[in-house]
Amino acid sequence: MTENRHKRLGLSDETVLEMYETMLLARRLDERQWLLNRSGKIPFVISCQGQEGAQVGAAFALDRAKDYVLPYYRDLGVVLSFGMTAKEVMLSAFAKKEDPNSGGRQMPGHFGQKKNRIVTGSSPVTTQVPHAVGIALAGKMEKKDFVSLVTFGEGSSNQGDFHEGANFAGVHKLPVIFMCENNKYAISVPIEKQLACEKVSDRAIGYGMPGITIDGNDPLEVYAAVKEAAERGRRGEGPTLIEAVSYRLTPHSSDDDDRSYRAAEEVSEAKTKDPILTFAAYLKDAGVMDEEKEKAIQEKVMQIVNEATDYAENAPYAEPEHALKYVYAEAE
Repeated sequence: MTENRHKRLGLSDETVLEMYETMLLARRLDERQWLLNRSGKIPFVISCQGQEGAQVGAAFALDRAKDYVLPYYRDLGVVLSFGMTAKEVMLSAFAKKEDPNSGGRQMPGHFGQKKNRIVTGSSPVTTQVPHAVGIALAGKMEKKDFVSLVTFGEGSSNQGDFHEGANFAGVHKLPVIFMCENNKYAISVPIEKQLACEKVSDRAIGYGMPGITIDGNDPLEVYAAVKEAAERGRRGEGPTLIEAVSYRLTPHSSDDDDRSYRAAEEVSEAKTKDPILTFAAYLKDAGVMDEEKEKAIQEKVMQIVNEATDYAENAPYAEPEHALKYVYAEAE
């Protein structure tokens, strides 16, 4: 039996099982959306597959009753952890009226839900970084005890928004956690053609903050790093840059053909480190989950996905005459 790493981190058996279930729910929802897309029922998918460990590990390390998250478009695991439901995710995929993100106005992956402190994202990449810094600044000015977590891909770490946000957060010692989900590809551009430095975390020193590179396939390692970063932020010690290295198991999106820029053997090799499989193996080795419990979780997750799909597919679209609602101010 493996030493219970999660116990040393202060995580109960029940919590790590919840983490696994959330990771699995993200994966199964993602897989269902691909099937719906290929059958012509939904227009677009941008996947979280391969990154669930980093997403759920990070989210569970925060105080989900008061902290803010500014996710990027792949962060299905983050938003599910923060309270968005499978039904709401599928309503967004089908662009239905009840979609909590935008009432069916935004493409999938543009998460936003005020009640759960999931801050709305935008289509241009990396705009969420200065927003996260602004939220942290507001919290510091108002003496509120929360941190903001902002996630982005390694391609986004090359954008001006990242550098301006990181510099401002470093200067003002703001409680922000910058987490780069390095999945090795910015659409078709491999990491070695994006960065002159060896690691994204090498950039942290330029902004006066600690930087760390970790295994993004290991939710417990991510949990530990984000937990420490959150504690630093709450103590007033400023921001942290975390680079969680994983791999994008799918094409960039449902409109991309990744066979044109990466080898099938590379993808196959990456699948042996799939966080869904490796975390399940850890839980079994640690005596937390057996075959029977795993089967029960899988059946529960599939029931949730099926019910969410059925509900969203049959839900009404927004009325055409409301196309400009939330766009212009309305008369009282």
